[in-house]
Amino acid sequence: MSPDTAGTDRDTFDVIVIGGGPAGENAANYAIAGSDRTAALIEHELVGGECSYWACMPSKALLRPGQILAAARHMPGVGEKITAHGVDVADVLARRDSFTHHRDDSSQVLWADSAGIDVLRGHARITGDRTVAVDGTRPRTLRARHAVVLATGTVATVPDTPGLRAALPWTSRDATNLVEIPRRMLLVGGGVVACETATWLRQLGVEELTVVVRGQRLLPRVEPFAADAVTGTFGRHGIDVRFGTEISRVTRDDARNTGIGRIHGGPATVALDDGTTVEVDEIVVAAGRRPTIDDLGLETVGLDAGARLSVDDHLNVTEVDGGWLYAVGDAAGRAALTHMGKYQARVCGDVIAARAEGRGLDHPRYRASADHDQVPQVIFTEPEIASVGHTARSAREAGLDVDVLEVDLEVAGSALARDDFGGHAALVVDRATDTLAGATFVGTEVAELVHAATIALVGKVPLDTLWHAVPSYPTVSEVWLRLLETRRS
Repeated sequence: MSPDTAGTDRDTFDVIVIGGGPAGENAANYAIAGSDRTAALIEHELVGGECSYWACMPSKALLRPGQILAAARHMPGVGEKITAHGVDVADVLARRDSFTHHRDDSSQVLWADSAGIDVLRGHARITGDRTVAVDGTRPRTLRARHAVVLATGTVATVPDTPGLRAALPWTSRDATNLVEIPRRMLLVGGGVVACETATWLRQLGVEELTVVVRGQRLLPRVEPFAADAVTGTFGRHGIDVRFGTEISRVTRDDARNTGIGRIHGGPATVALDDGTTVEVDEIVVAAGRRPTIDDLGLETVGLDAGARLSVDDHLNVTEVDGGWLYAVGDAAGRAALTHMGKYQARVCGDVIAARAEGRGLDHPRYRASADHDQVPQVIFTEPEIASVGHTARSAREAGLDVDVLEVDLEVAGSALARDDFGGHAALVVDRATDTLAGATFVGTEVAELVHAATIALVGKVPLDTLWHAVPSYPTVSEVWLRLLETRRS
């Protein structure tokens, strides 16, 4: 650690990272690993960030018990033994809390300390070239020898609809950290966060769930067949999805801040622009997020405060000269996914280390190439959606001439997995190179299928070569053979 981290008005580090989430942690770690370089990690909330306490970890912890219960119910010899009508909510919430450590970040701070990273508490603002001011119990001004990294994540947005903000609706933080299960809920949004949230709310016992979607379909960025599968499940589970609908006004006379995950007052009356009204016990807004870059002092280095940042493949902010300012994760504006933020941070940290040691940047590891049409994602709805790269539509919009290979997930491995196993798969093939441009799997627990597709896509493996990647029998991966057989001549 830096010897001058206490008792001085100005502290100097090799690397200063603003934002202590997964991307920030990785950037700091990779930038100093195996060296005597120093790093400061500045965080105004919890080290570990949104993913650890309010997003990925608690949401998946809430979703998994319902998946296991559904699997058990559809397995002869097991389903007959299932007598409960649903999951044990108290036990599910307790398990979730074990993953979030009850929002205690002490273990994350211990990890940072073991990695040689100084954790500083407070809000950070850039004040000039390589300088950062930190408020807190002891305001400090830091200077970076080599780099400042922005890894500040995003915050949920709540539309300025009449009465909505005054009603103190839940955001994703409340939904993932819920401690009370409202009987009637209205959820705003049709994207990934909204669909996953609707899934676990219904599994945890919300009796009346209305989903208000401004567009005409759920999950507009995935293949239509995948979105349709989720919509069908919502219908079977009694979730009322209102497409092409927005909130006109919200009335809640007894709104009060009762804490994260608790019902924020009395019932709310929600007027919709289709002329109907819905009375609910709580509202969840999952209608988008914005990068938290509007109070970082970016104007002191020639950037517009709050404007979207642009980064190159080294993750340098392109509008700032000198190669010292970087952005990773949601702040970089490329792919708002935890695993992509961590990937960018690894590249960024390696670039900082190479430059600090006078090494060149010609090696592929110093460029974030996966951000360009090679992004994998899993949506943990029922059924799951796993995808990478282009959809058929986005590939054609990008000017690619593509074939689309499609089959249902009807293989020996899926039949053995559980009796109600079902789903569909599609490969988007670039005809010019006969390699994958994208892949989508929708079905029962398909998350683990996507990495093989990611490797094939990133490695530009020709379909003729994939013929010799033999799937083990009997596994769900046999679907790869069925997909390739659709091209057999």
